[in-house]
Amino acid sequence: MEAAMRIFELTKSFPVEEKYALTDQIIRASRSVCANIGEAWRKRRYEAHFVSKLSAESEAEETRVWLEFSCRCGYMSPADTSALDQEYDRIIGQLVRMIDKSDHWKIRFGRAQ
Repeated sequence: MEAAMRIFELTKSFPVEEKYALTDQIIRASRSVCANIGEAWRKRRYEAHFVSKLSAESEAEETRVWLEFSCRCGYMSPADTSALDQEYDRIIGQLVRMIDKSDHWKIRFGRAQ
């Protein structure tokens, strides 16, 4: 959520001609990461559904591509781009670990309270 909000704040300074292209794409991709993780978390009693929603990994990588475009077009500083790229790399790593160990995150039925 913090990374997506940082992107939202930074895109406020993007040129108006990018509103329906780059700005919209990077905001949608970064928000989709959060939304898919939230949906996965709610569905973690169903391992297959949980894993399918962790496809946020794809949106996180898409966000990294839009960050690179933003930097190369001069809309975002290299420092901001690098910091966000590292954050999304960390997010992707965590998602991969969650997928690999999805059974660890699953809600178990019939547990004693």
